[in-house]
Amino acid sequence: MNTTIPEPRRPANQASGRRPADGAGYPESVTIVEVGPRDGLQNEAARLTTDQKIEFIERLSRTGLRCIEATAFCSPRALPPLADAEAVMQRLHHSPDVRYPVLVPNRTGLDRAIAAGVRDIAVFTAASDTFCRKNIHQGMESSLRSFRPMIRHALNHGIRVRGYVSCALGCPYEGEVPVARVVTIASELLDAGCAEIALGDTTGGGAPLLAQTTLCAVAHHIPVERIGVHFHDTWGQALSNILVCLRQGVRTVDASVAGLGGCPYAPGAGGNVATEDLVYMLQGMGIETGVDLGALADIGNDICALLGRDTRSKAAQALNAKGAMPCGSKG
Repeated sequence: MNTTIPEPRRPANQASGRRPADGAGYPESVTIVEVGPRDGLQNEAARLTTDQKIEFIERLSRTGLRCIEATAFCSPRALPPLADAEAVMQRLHHSPDVRYPVLVPNRTGLDRAIAAGVRDIAVFTAASDTFCRKNIHQGMESSLRSFRPMIRHALNHGIRVRGYVSCALGCPYEGEVPVARVVTIASELLDAGCAEIALGDTTGGGAPLLAQTTLCAVAHHIPVERIGVHFHDTWGQALSNILVCLRQGVRTVDASVAGLGGCPYAPGAGGNVATEDLVYMLQGMGIETGVDLGALADIGNDICALLGRDTRSKAAQALNAKGAMPCGSKG
């Protein structure tokens, strides 16, 4: 595989002649993957009841979000806050306009998800062997070998598969991660049958130039429309990283309401970029999301009250202080 890092790609909307949102090459619309009910809750000390989780997801689905990662079919010992995955998926009212992917780590998790009627899953590995072993108890190469038949089995059941590449911008144990390794892992997942590859900055330590360099390298091998980004905000760089990725043609971005989240296997990692902050930035750029920011902020406030913590969203904090929205309520 040629791992020479290419120059930043020309945004797809410029190449096709479509009108950029602001004339600078940004997309006209962005799909937000809301990960609060899964990635957001998995690392919280407080536990929500099954009914509270279902209400949380259903309220999010009424904000205009069209993809909500609902839970994870992992061992209850590994992720106790998500031990009720079957009950959540079976009792949840599924809106026909919303996708509800779930995370699955192995064939056992996949079989449980299939039995629960799941139609959309995500699998995950990492660009760090150490992180991969701590997270799913096998190395990178072993995880990819085990995922191939698992992905094939999911596809045979008509299930859409997304692939996460954790530690794409650095590892809490190994430090710097070679960009060529990220390219290899992402390409392997795509070849195995994943519809989309999500590049994850698990530590939240990546900065914009590294985010752009890594994305451009991956996009040299994978169509950029099949790449999503998943940034944690430990060092306050998430929105900046998202911005440079949008400039390169990315149109799918993960976020978590109120900035909930973190990773039990990434010591010191902060929460995900707050969905409210992402929506505020995008609507200020004229980029369509279809999401009601005011309703989203209300949900973030309510879920934080249940968890006994404050929202990490700067946009929500501003709305709470002002009691009014400066840019309108629709993104």
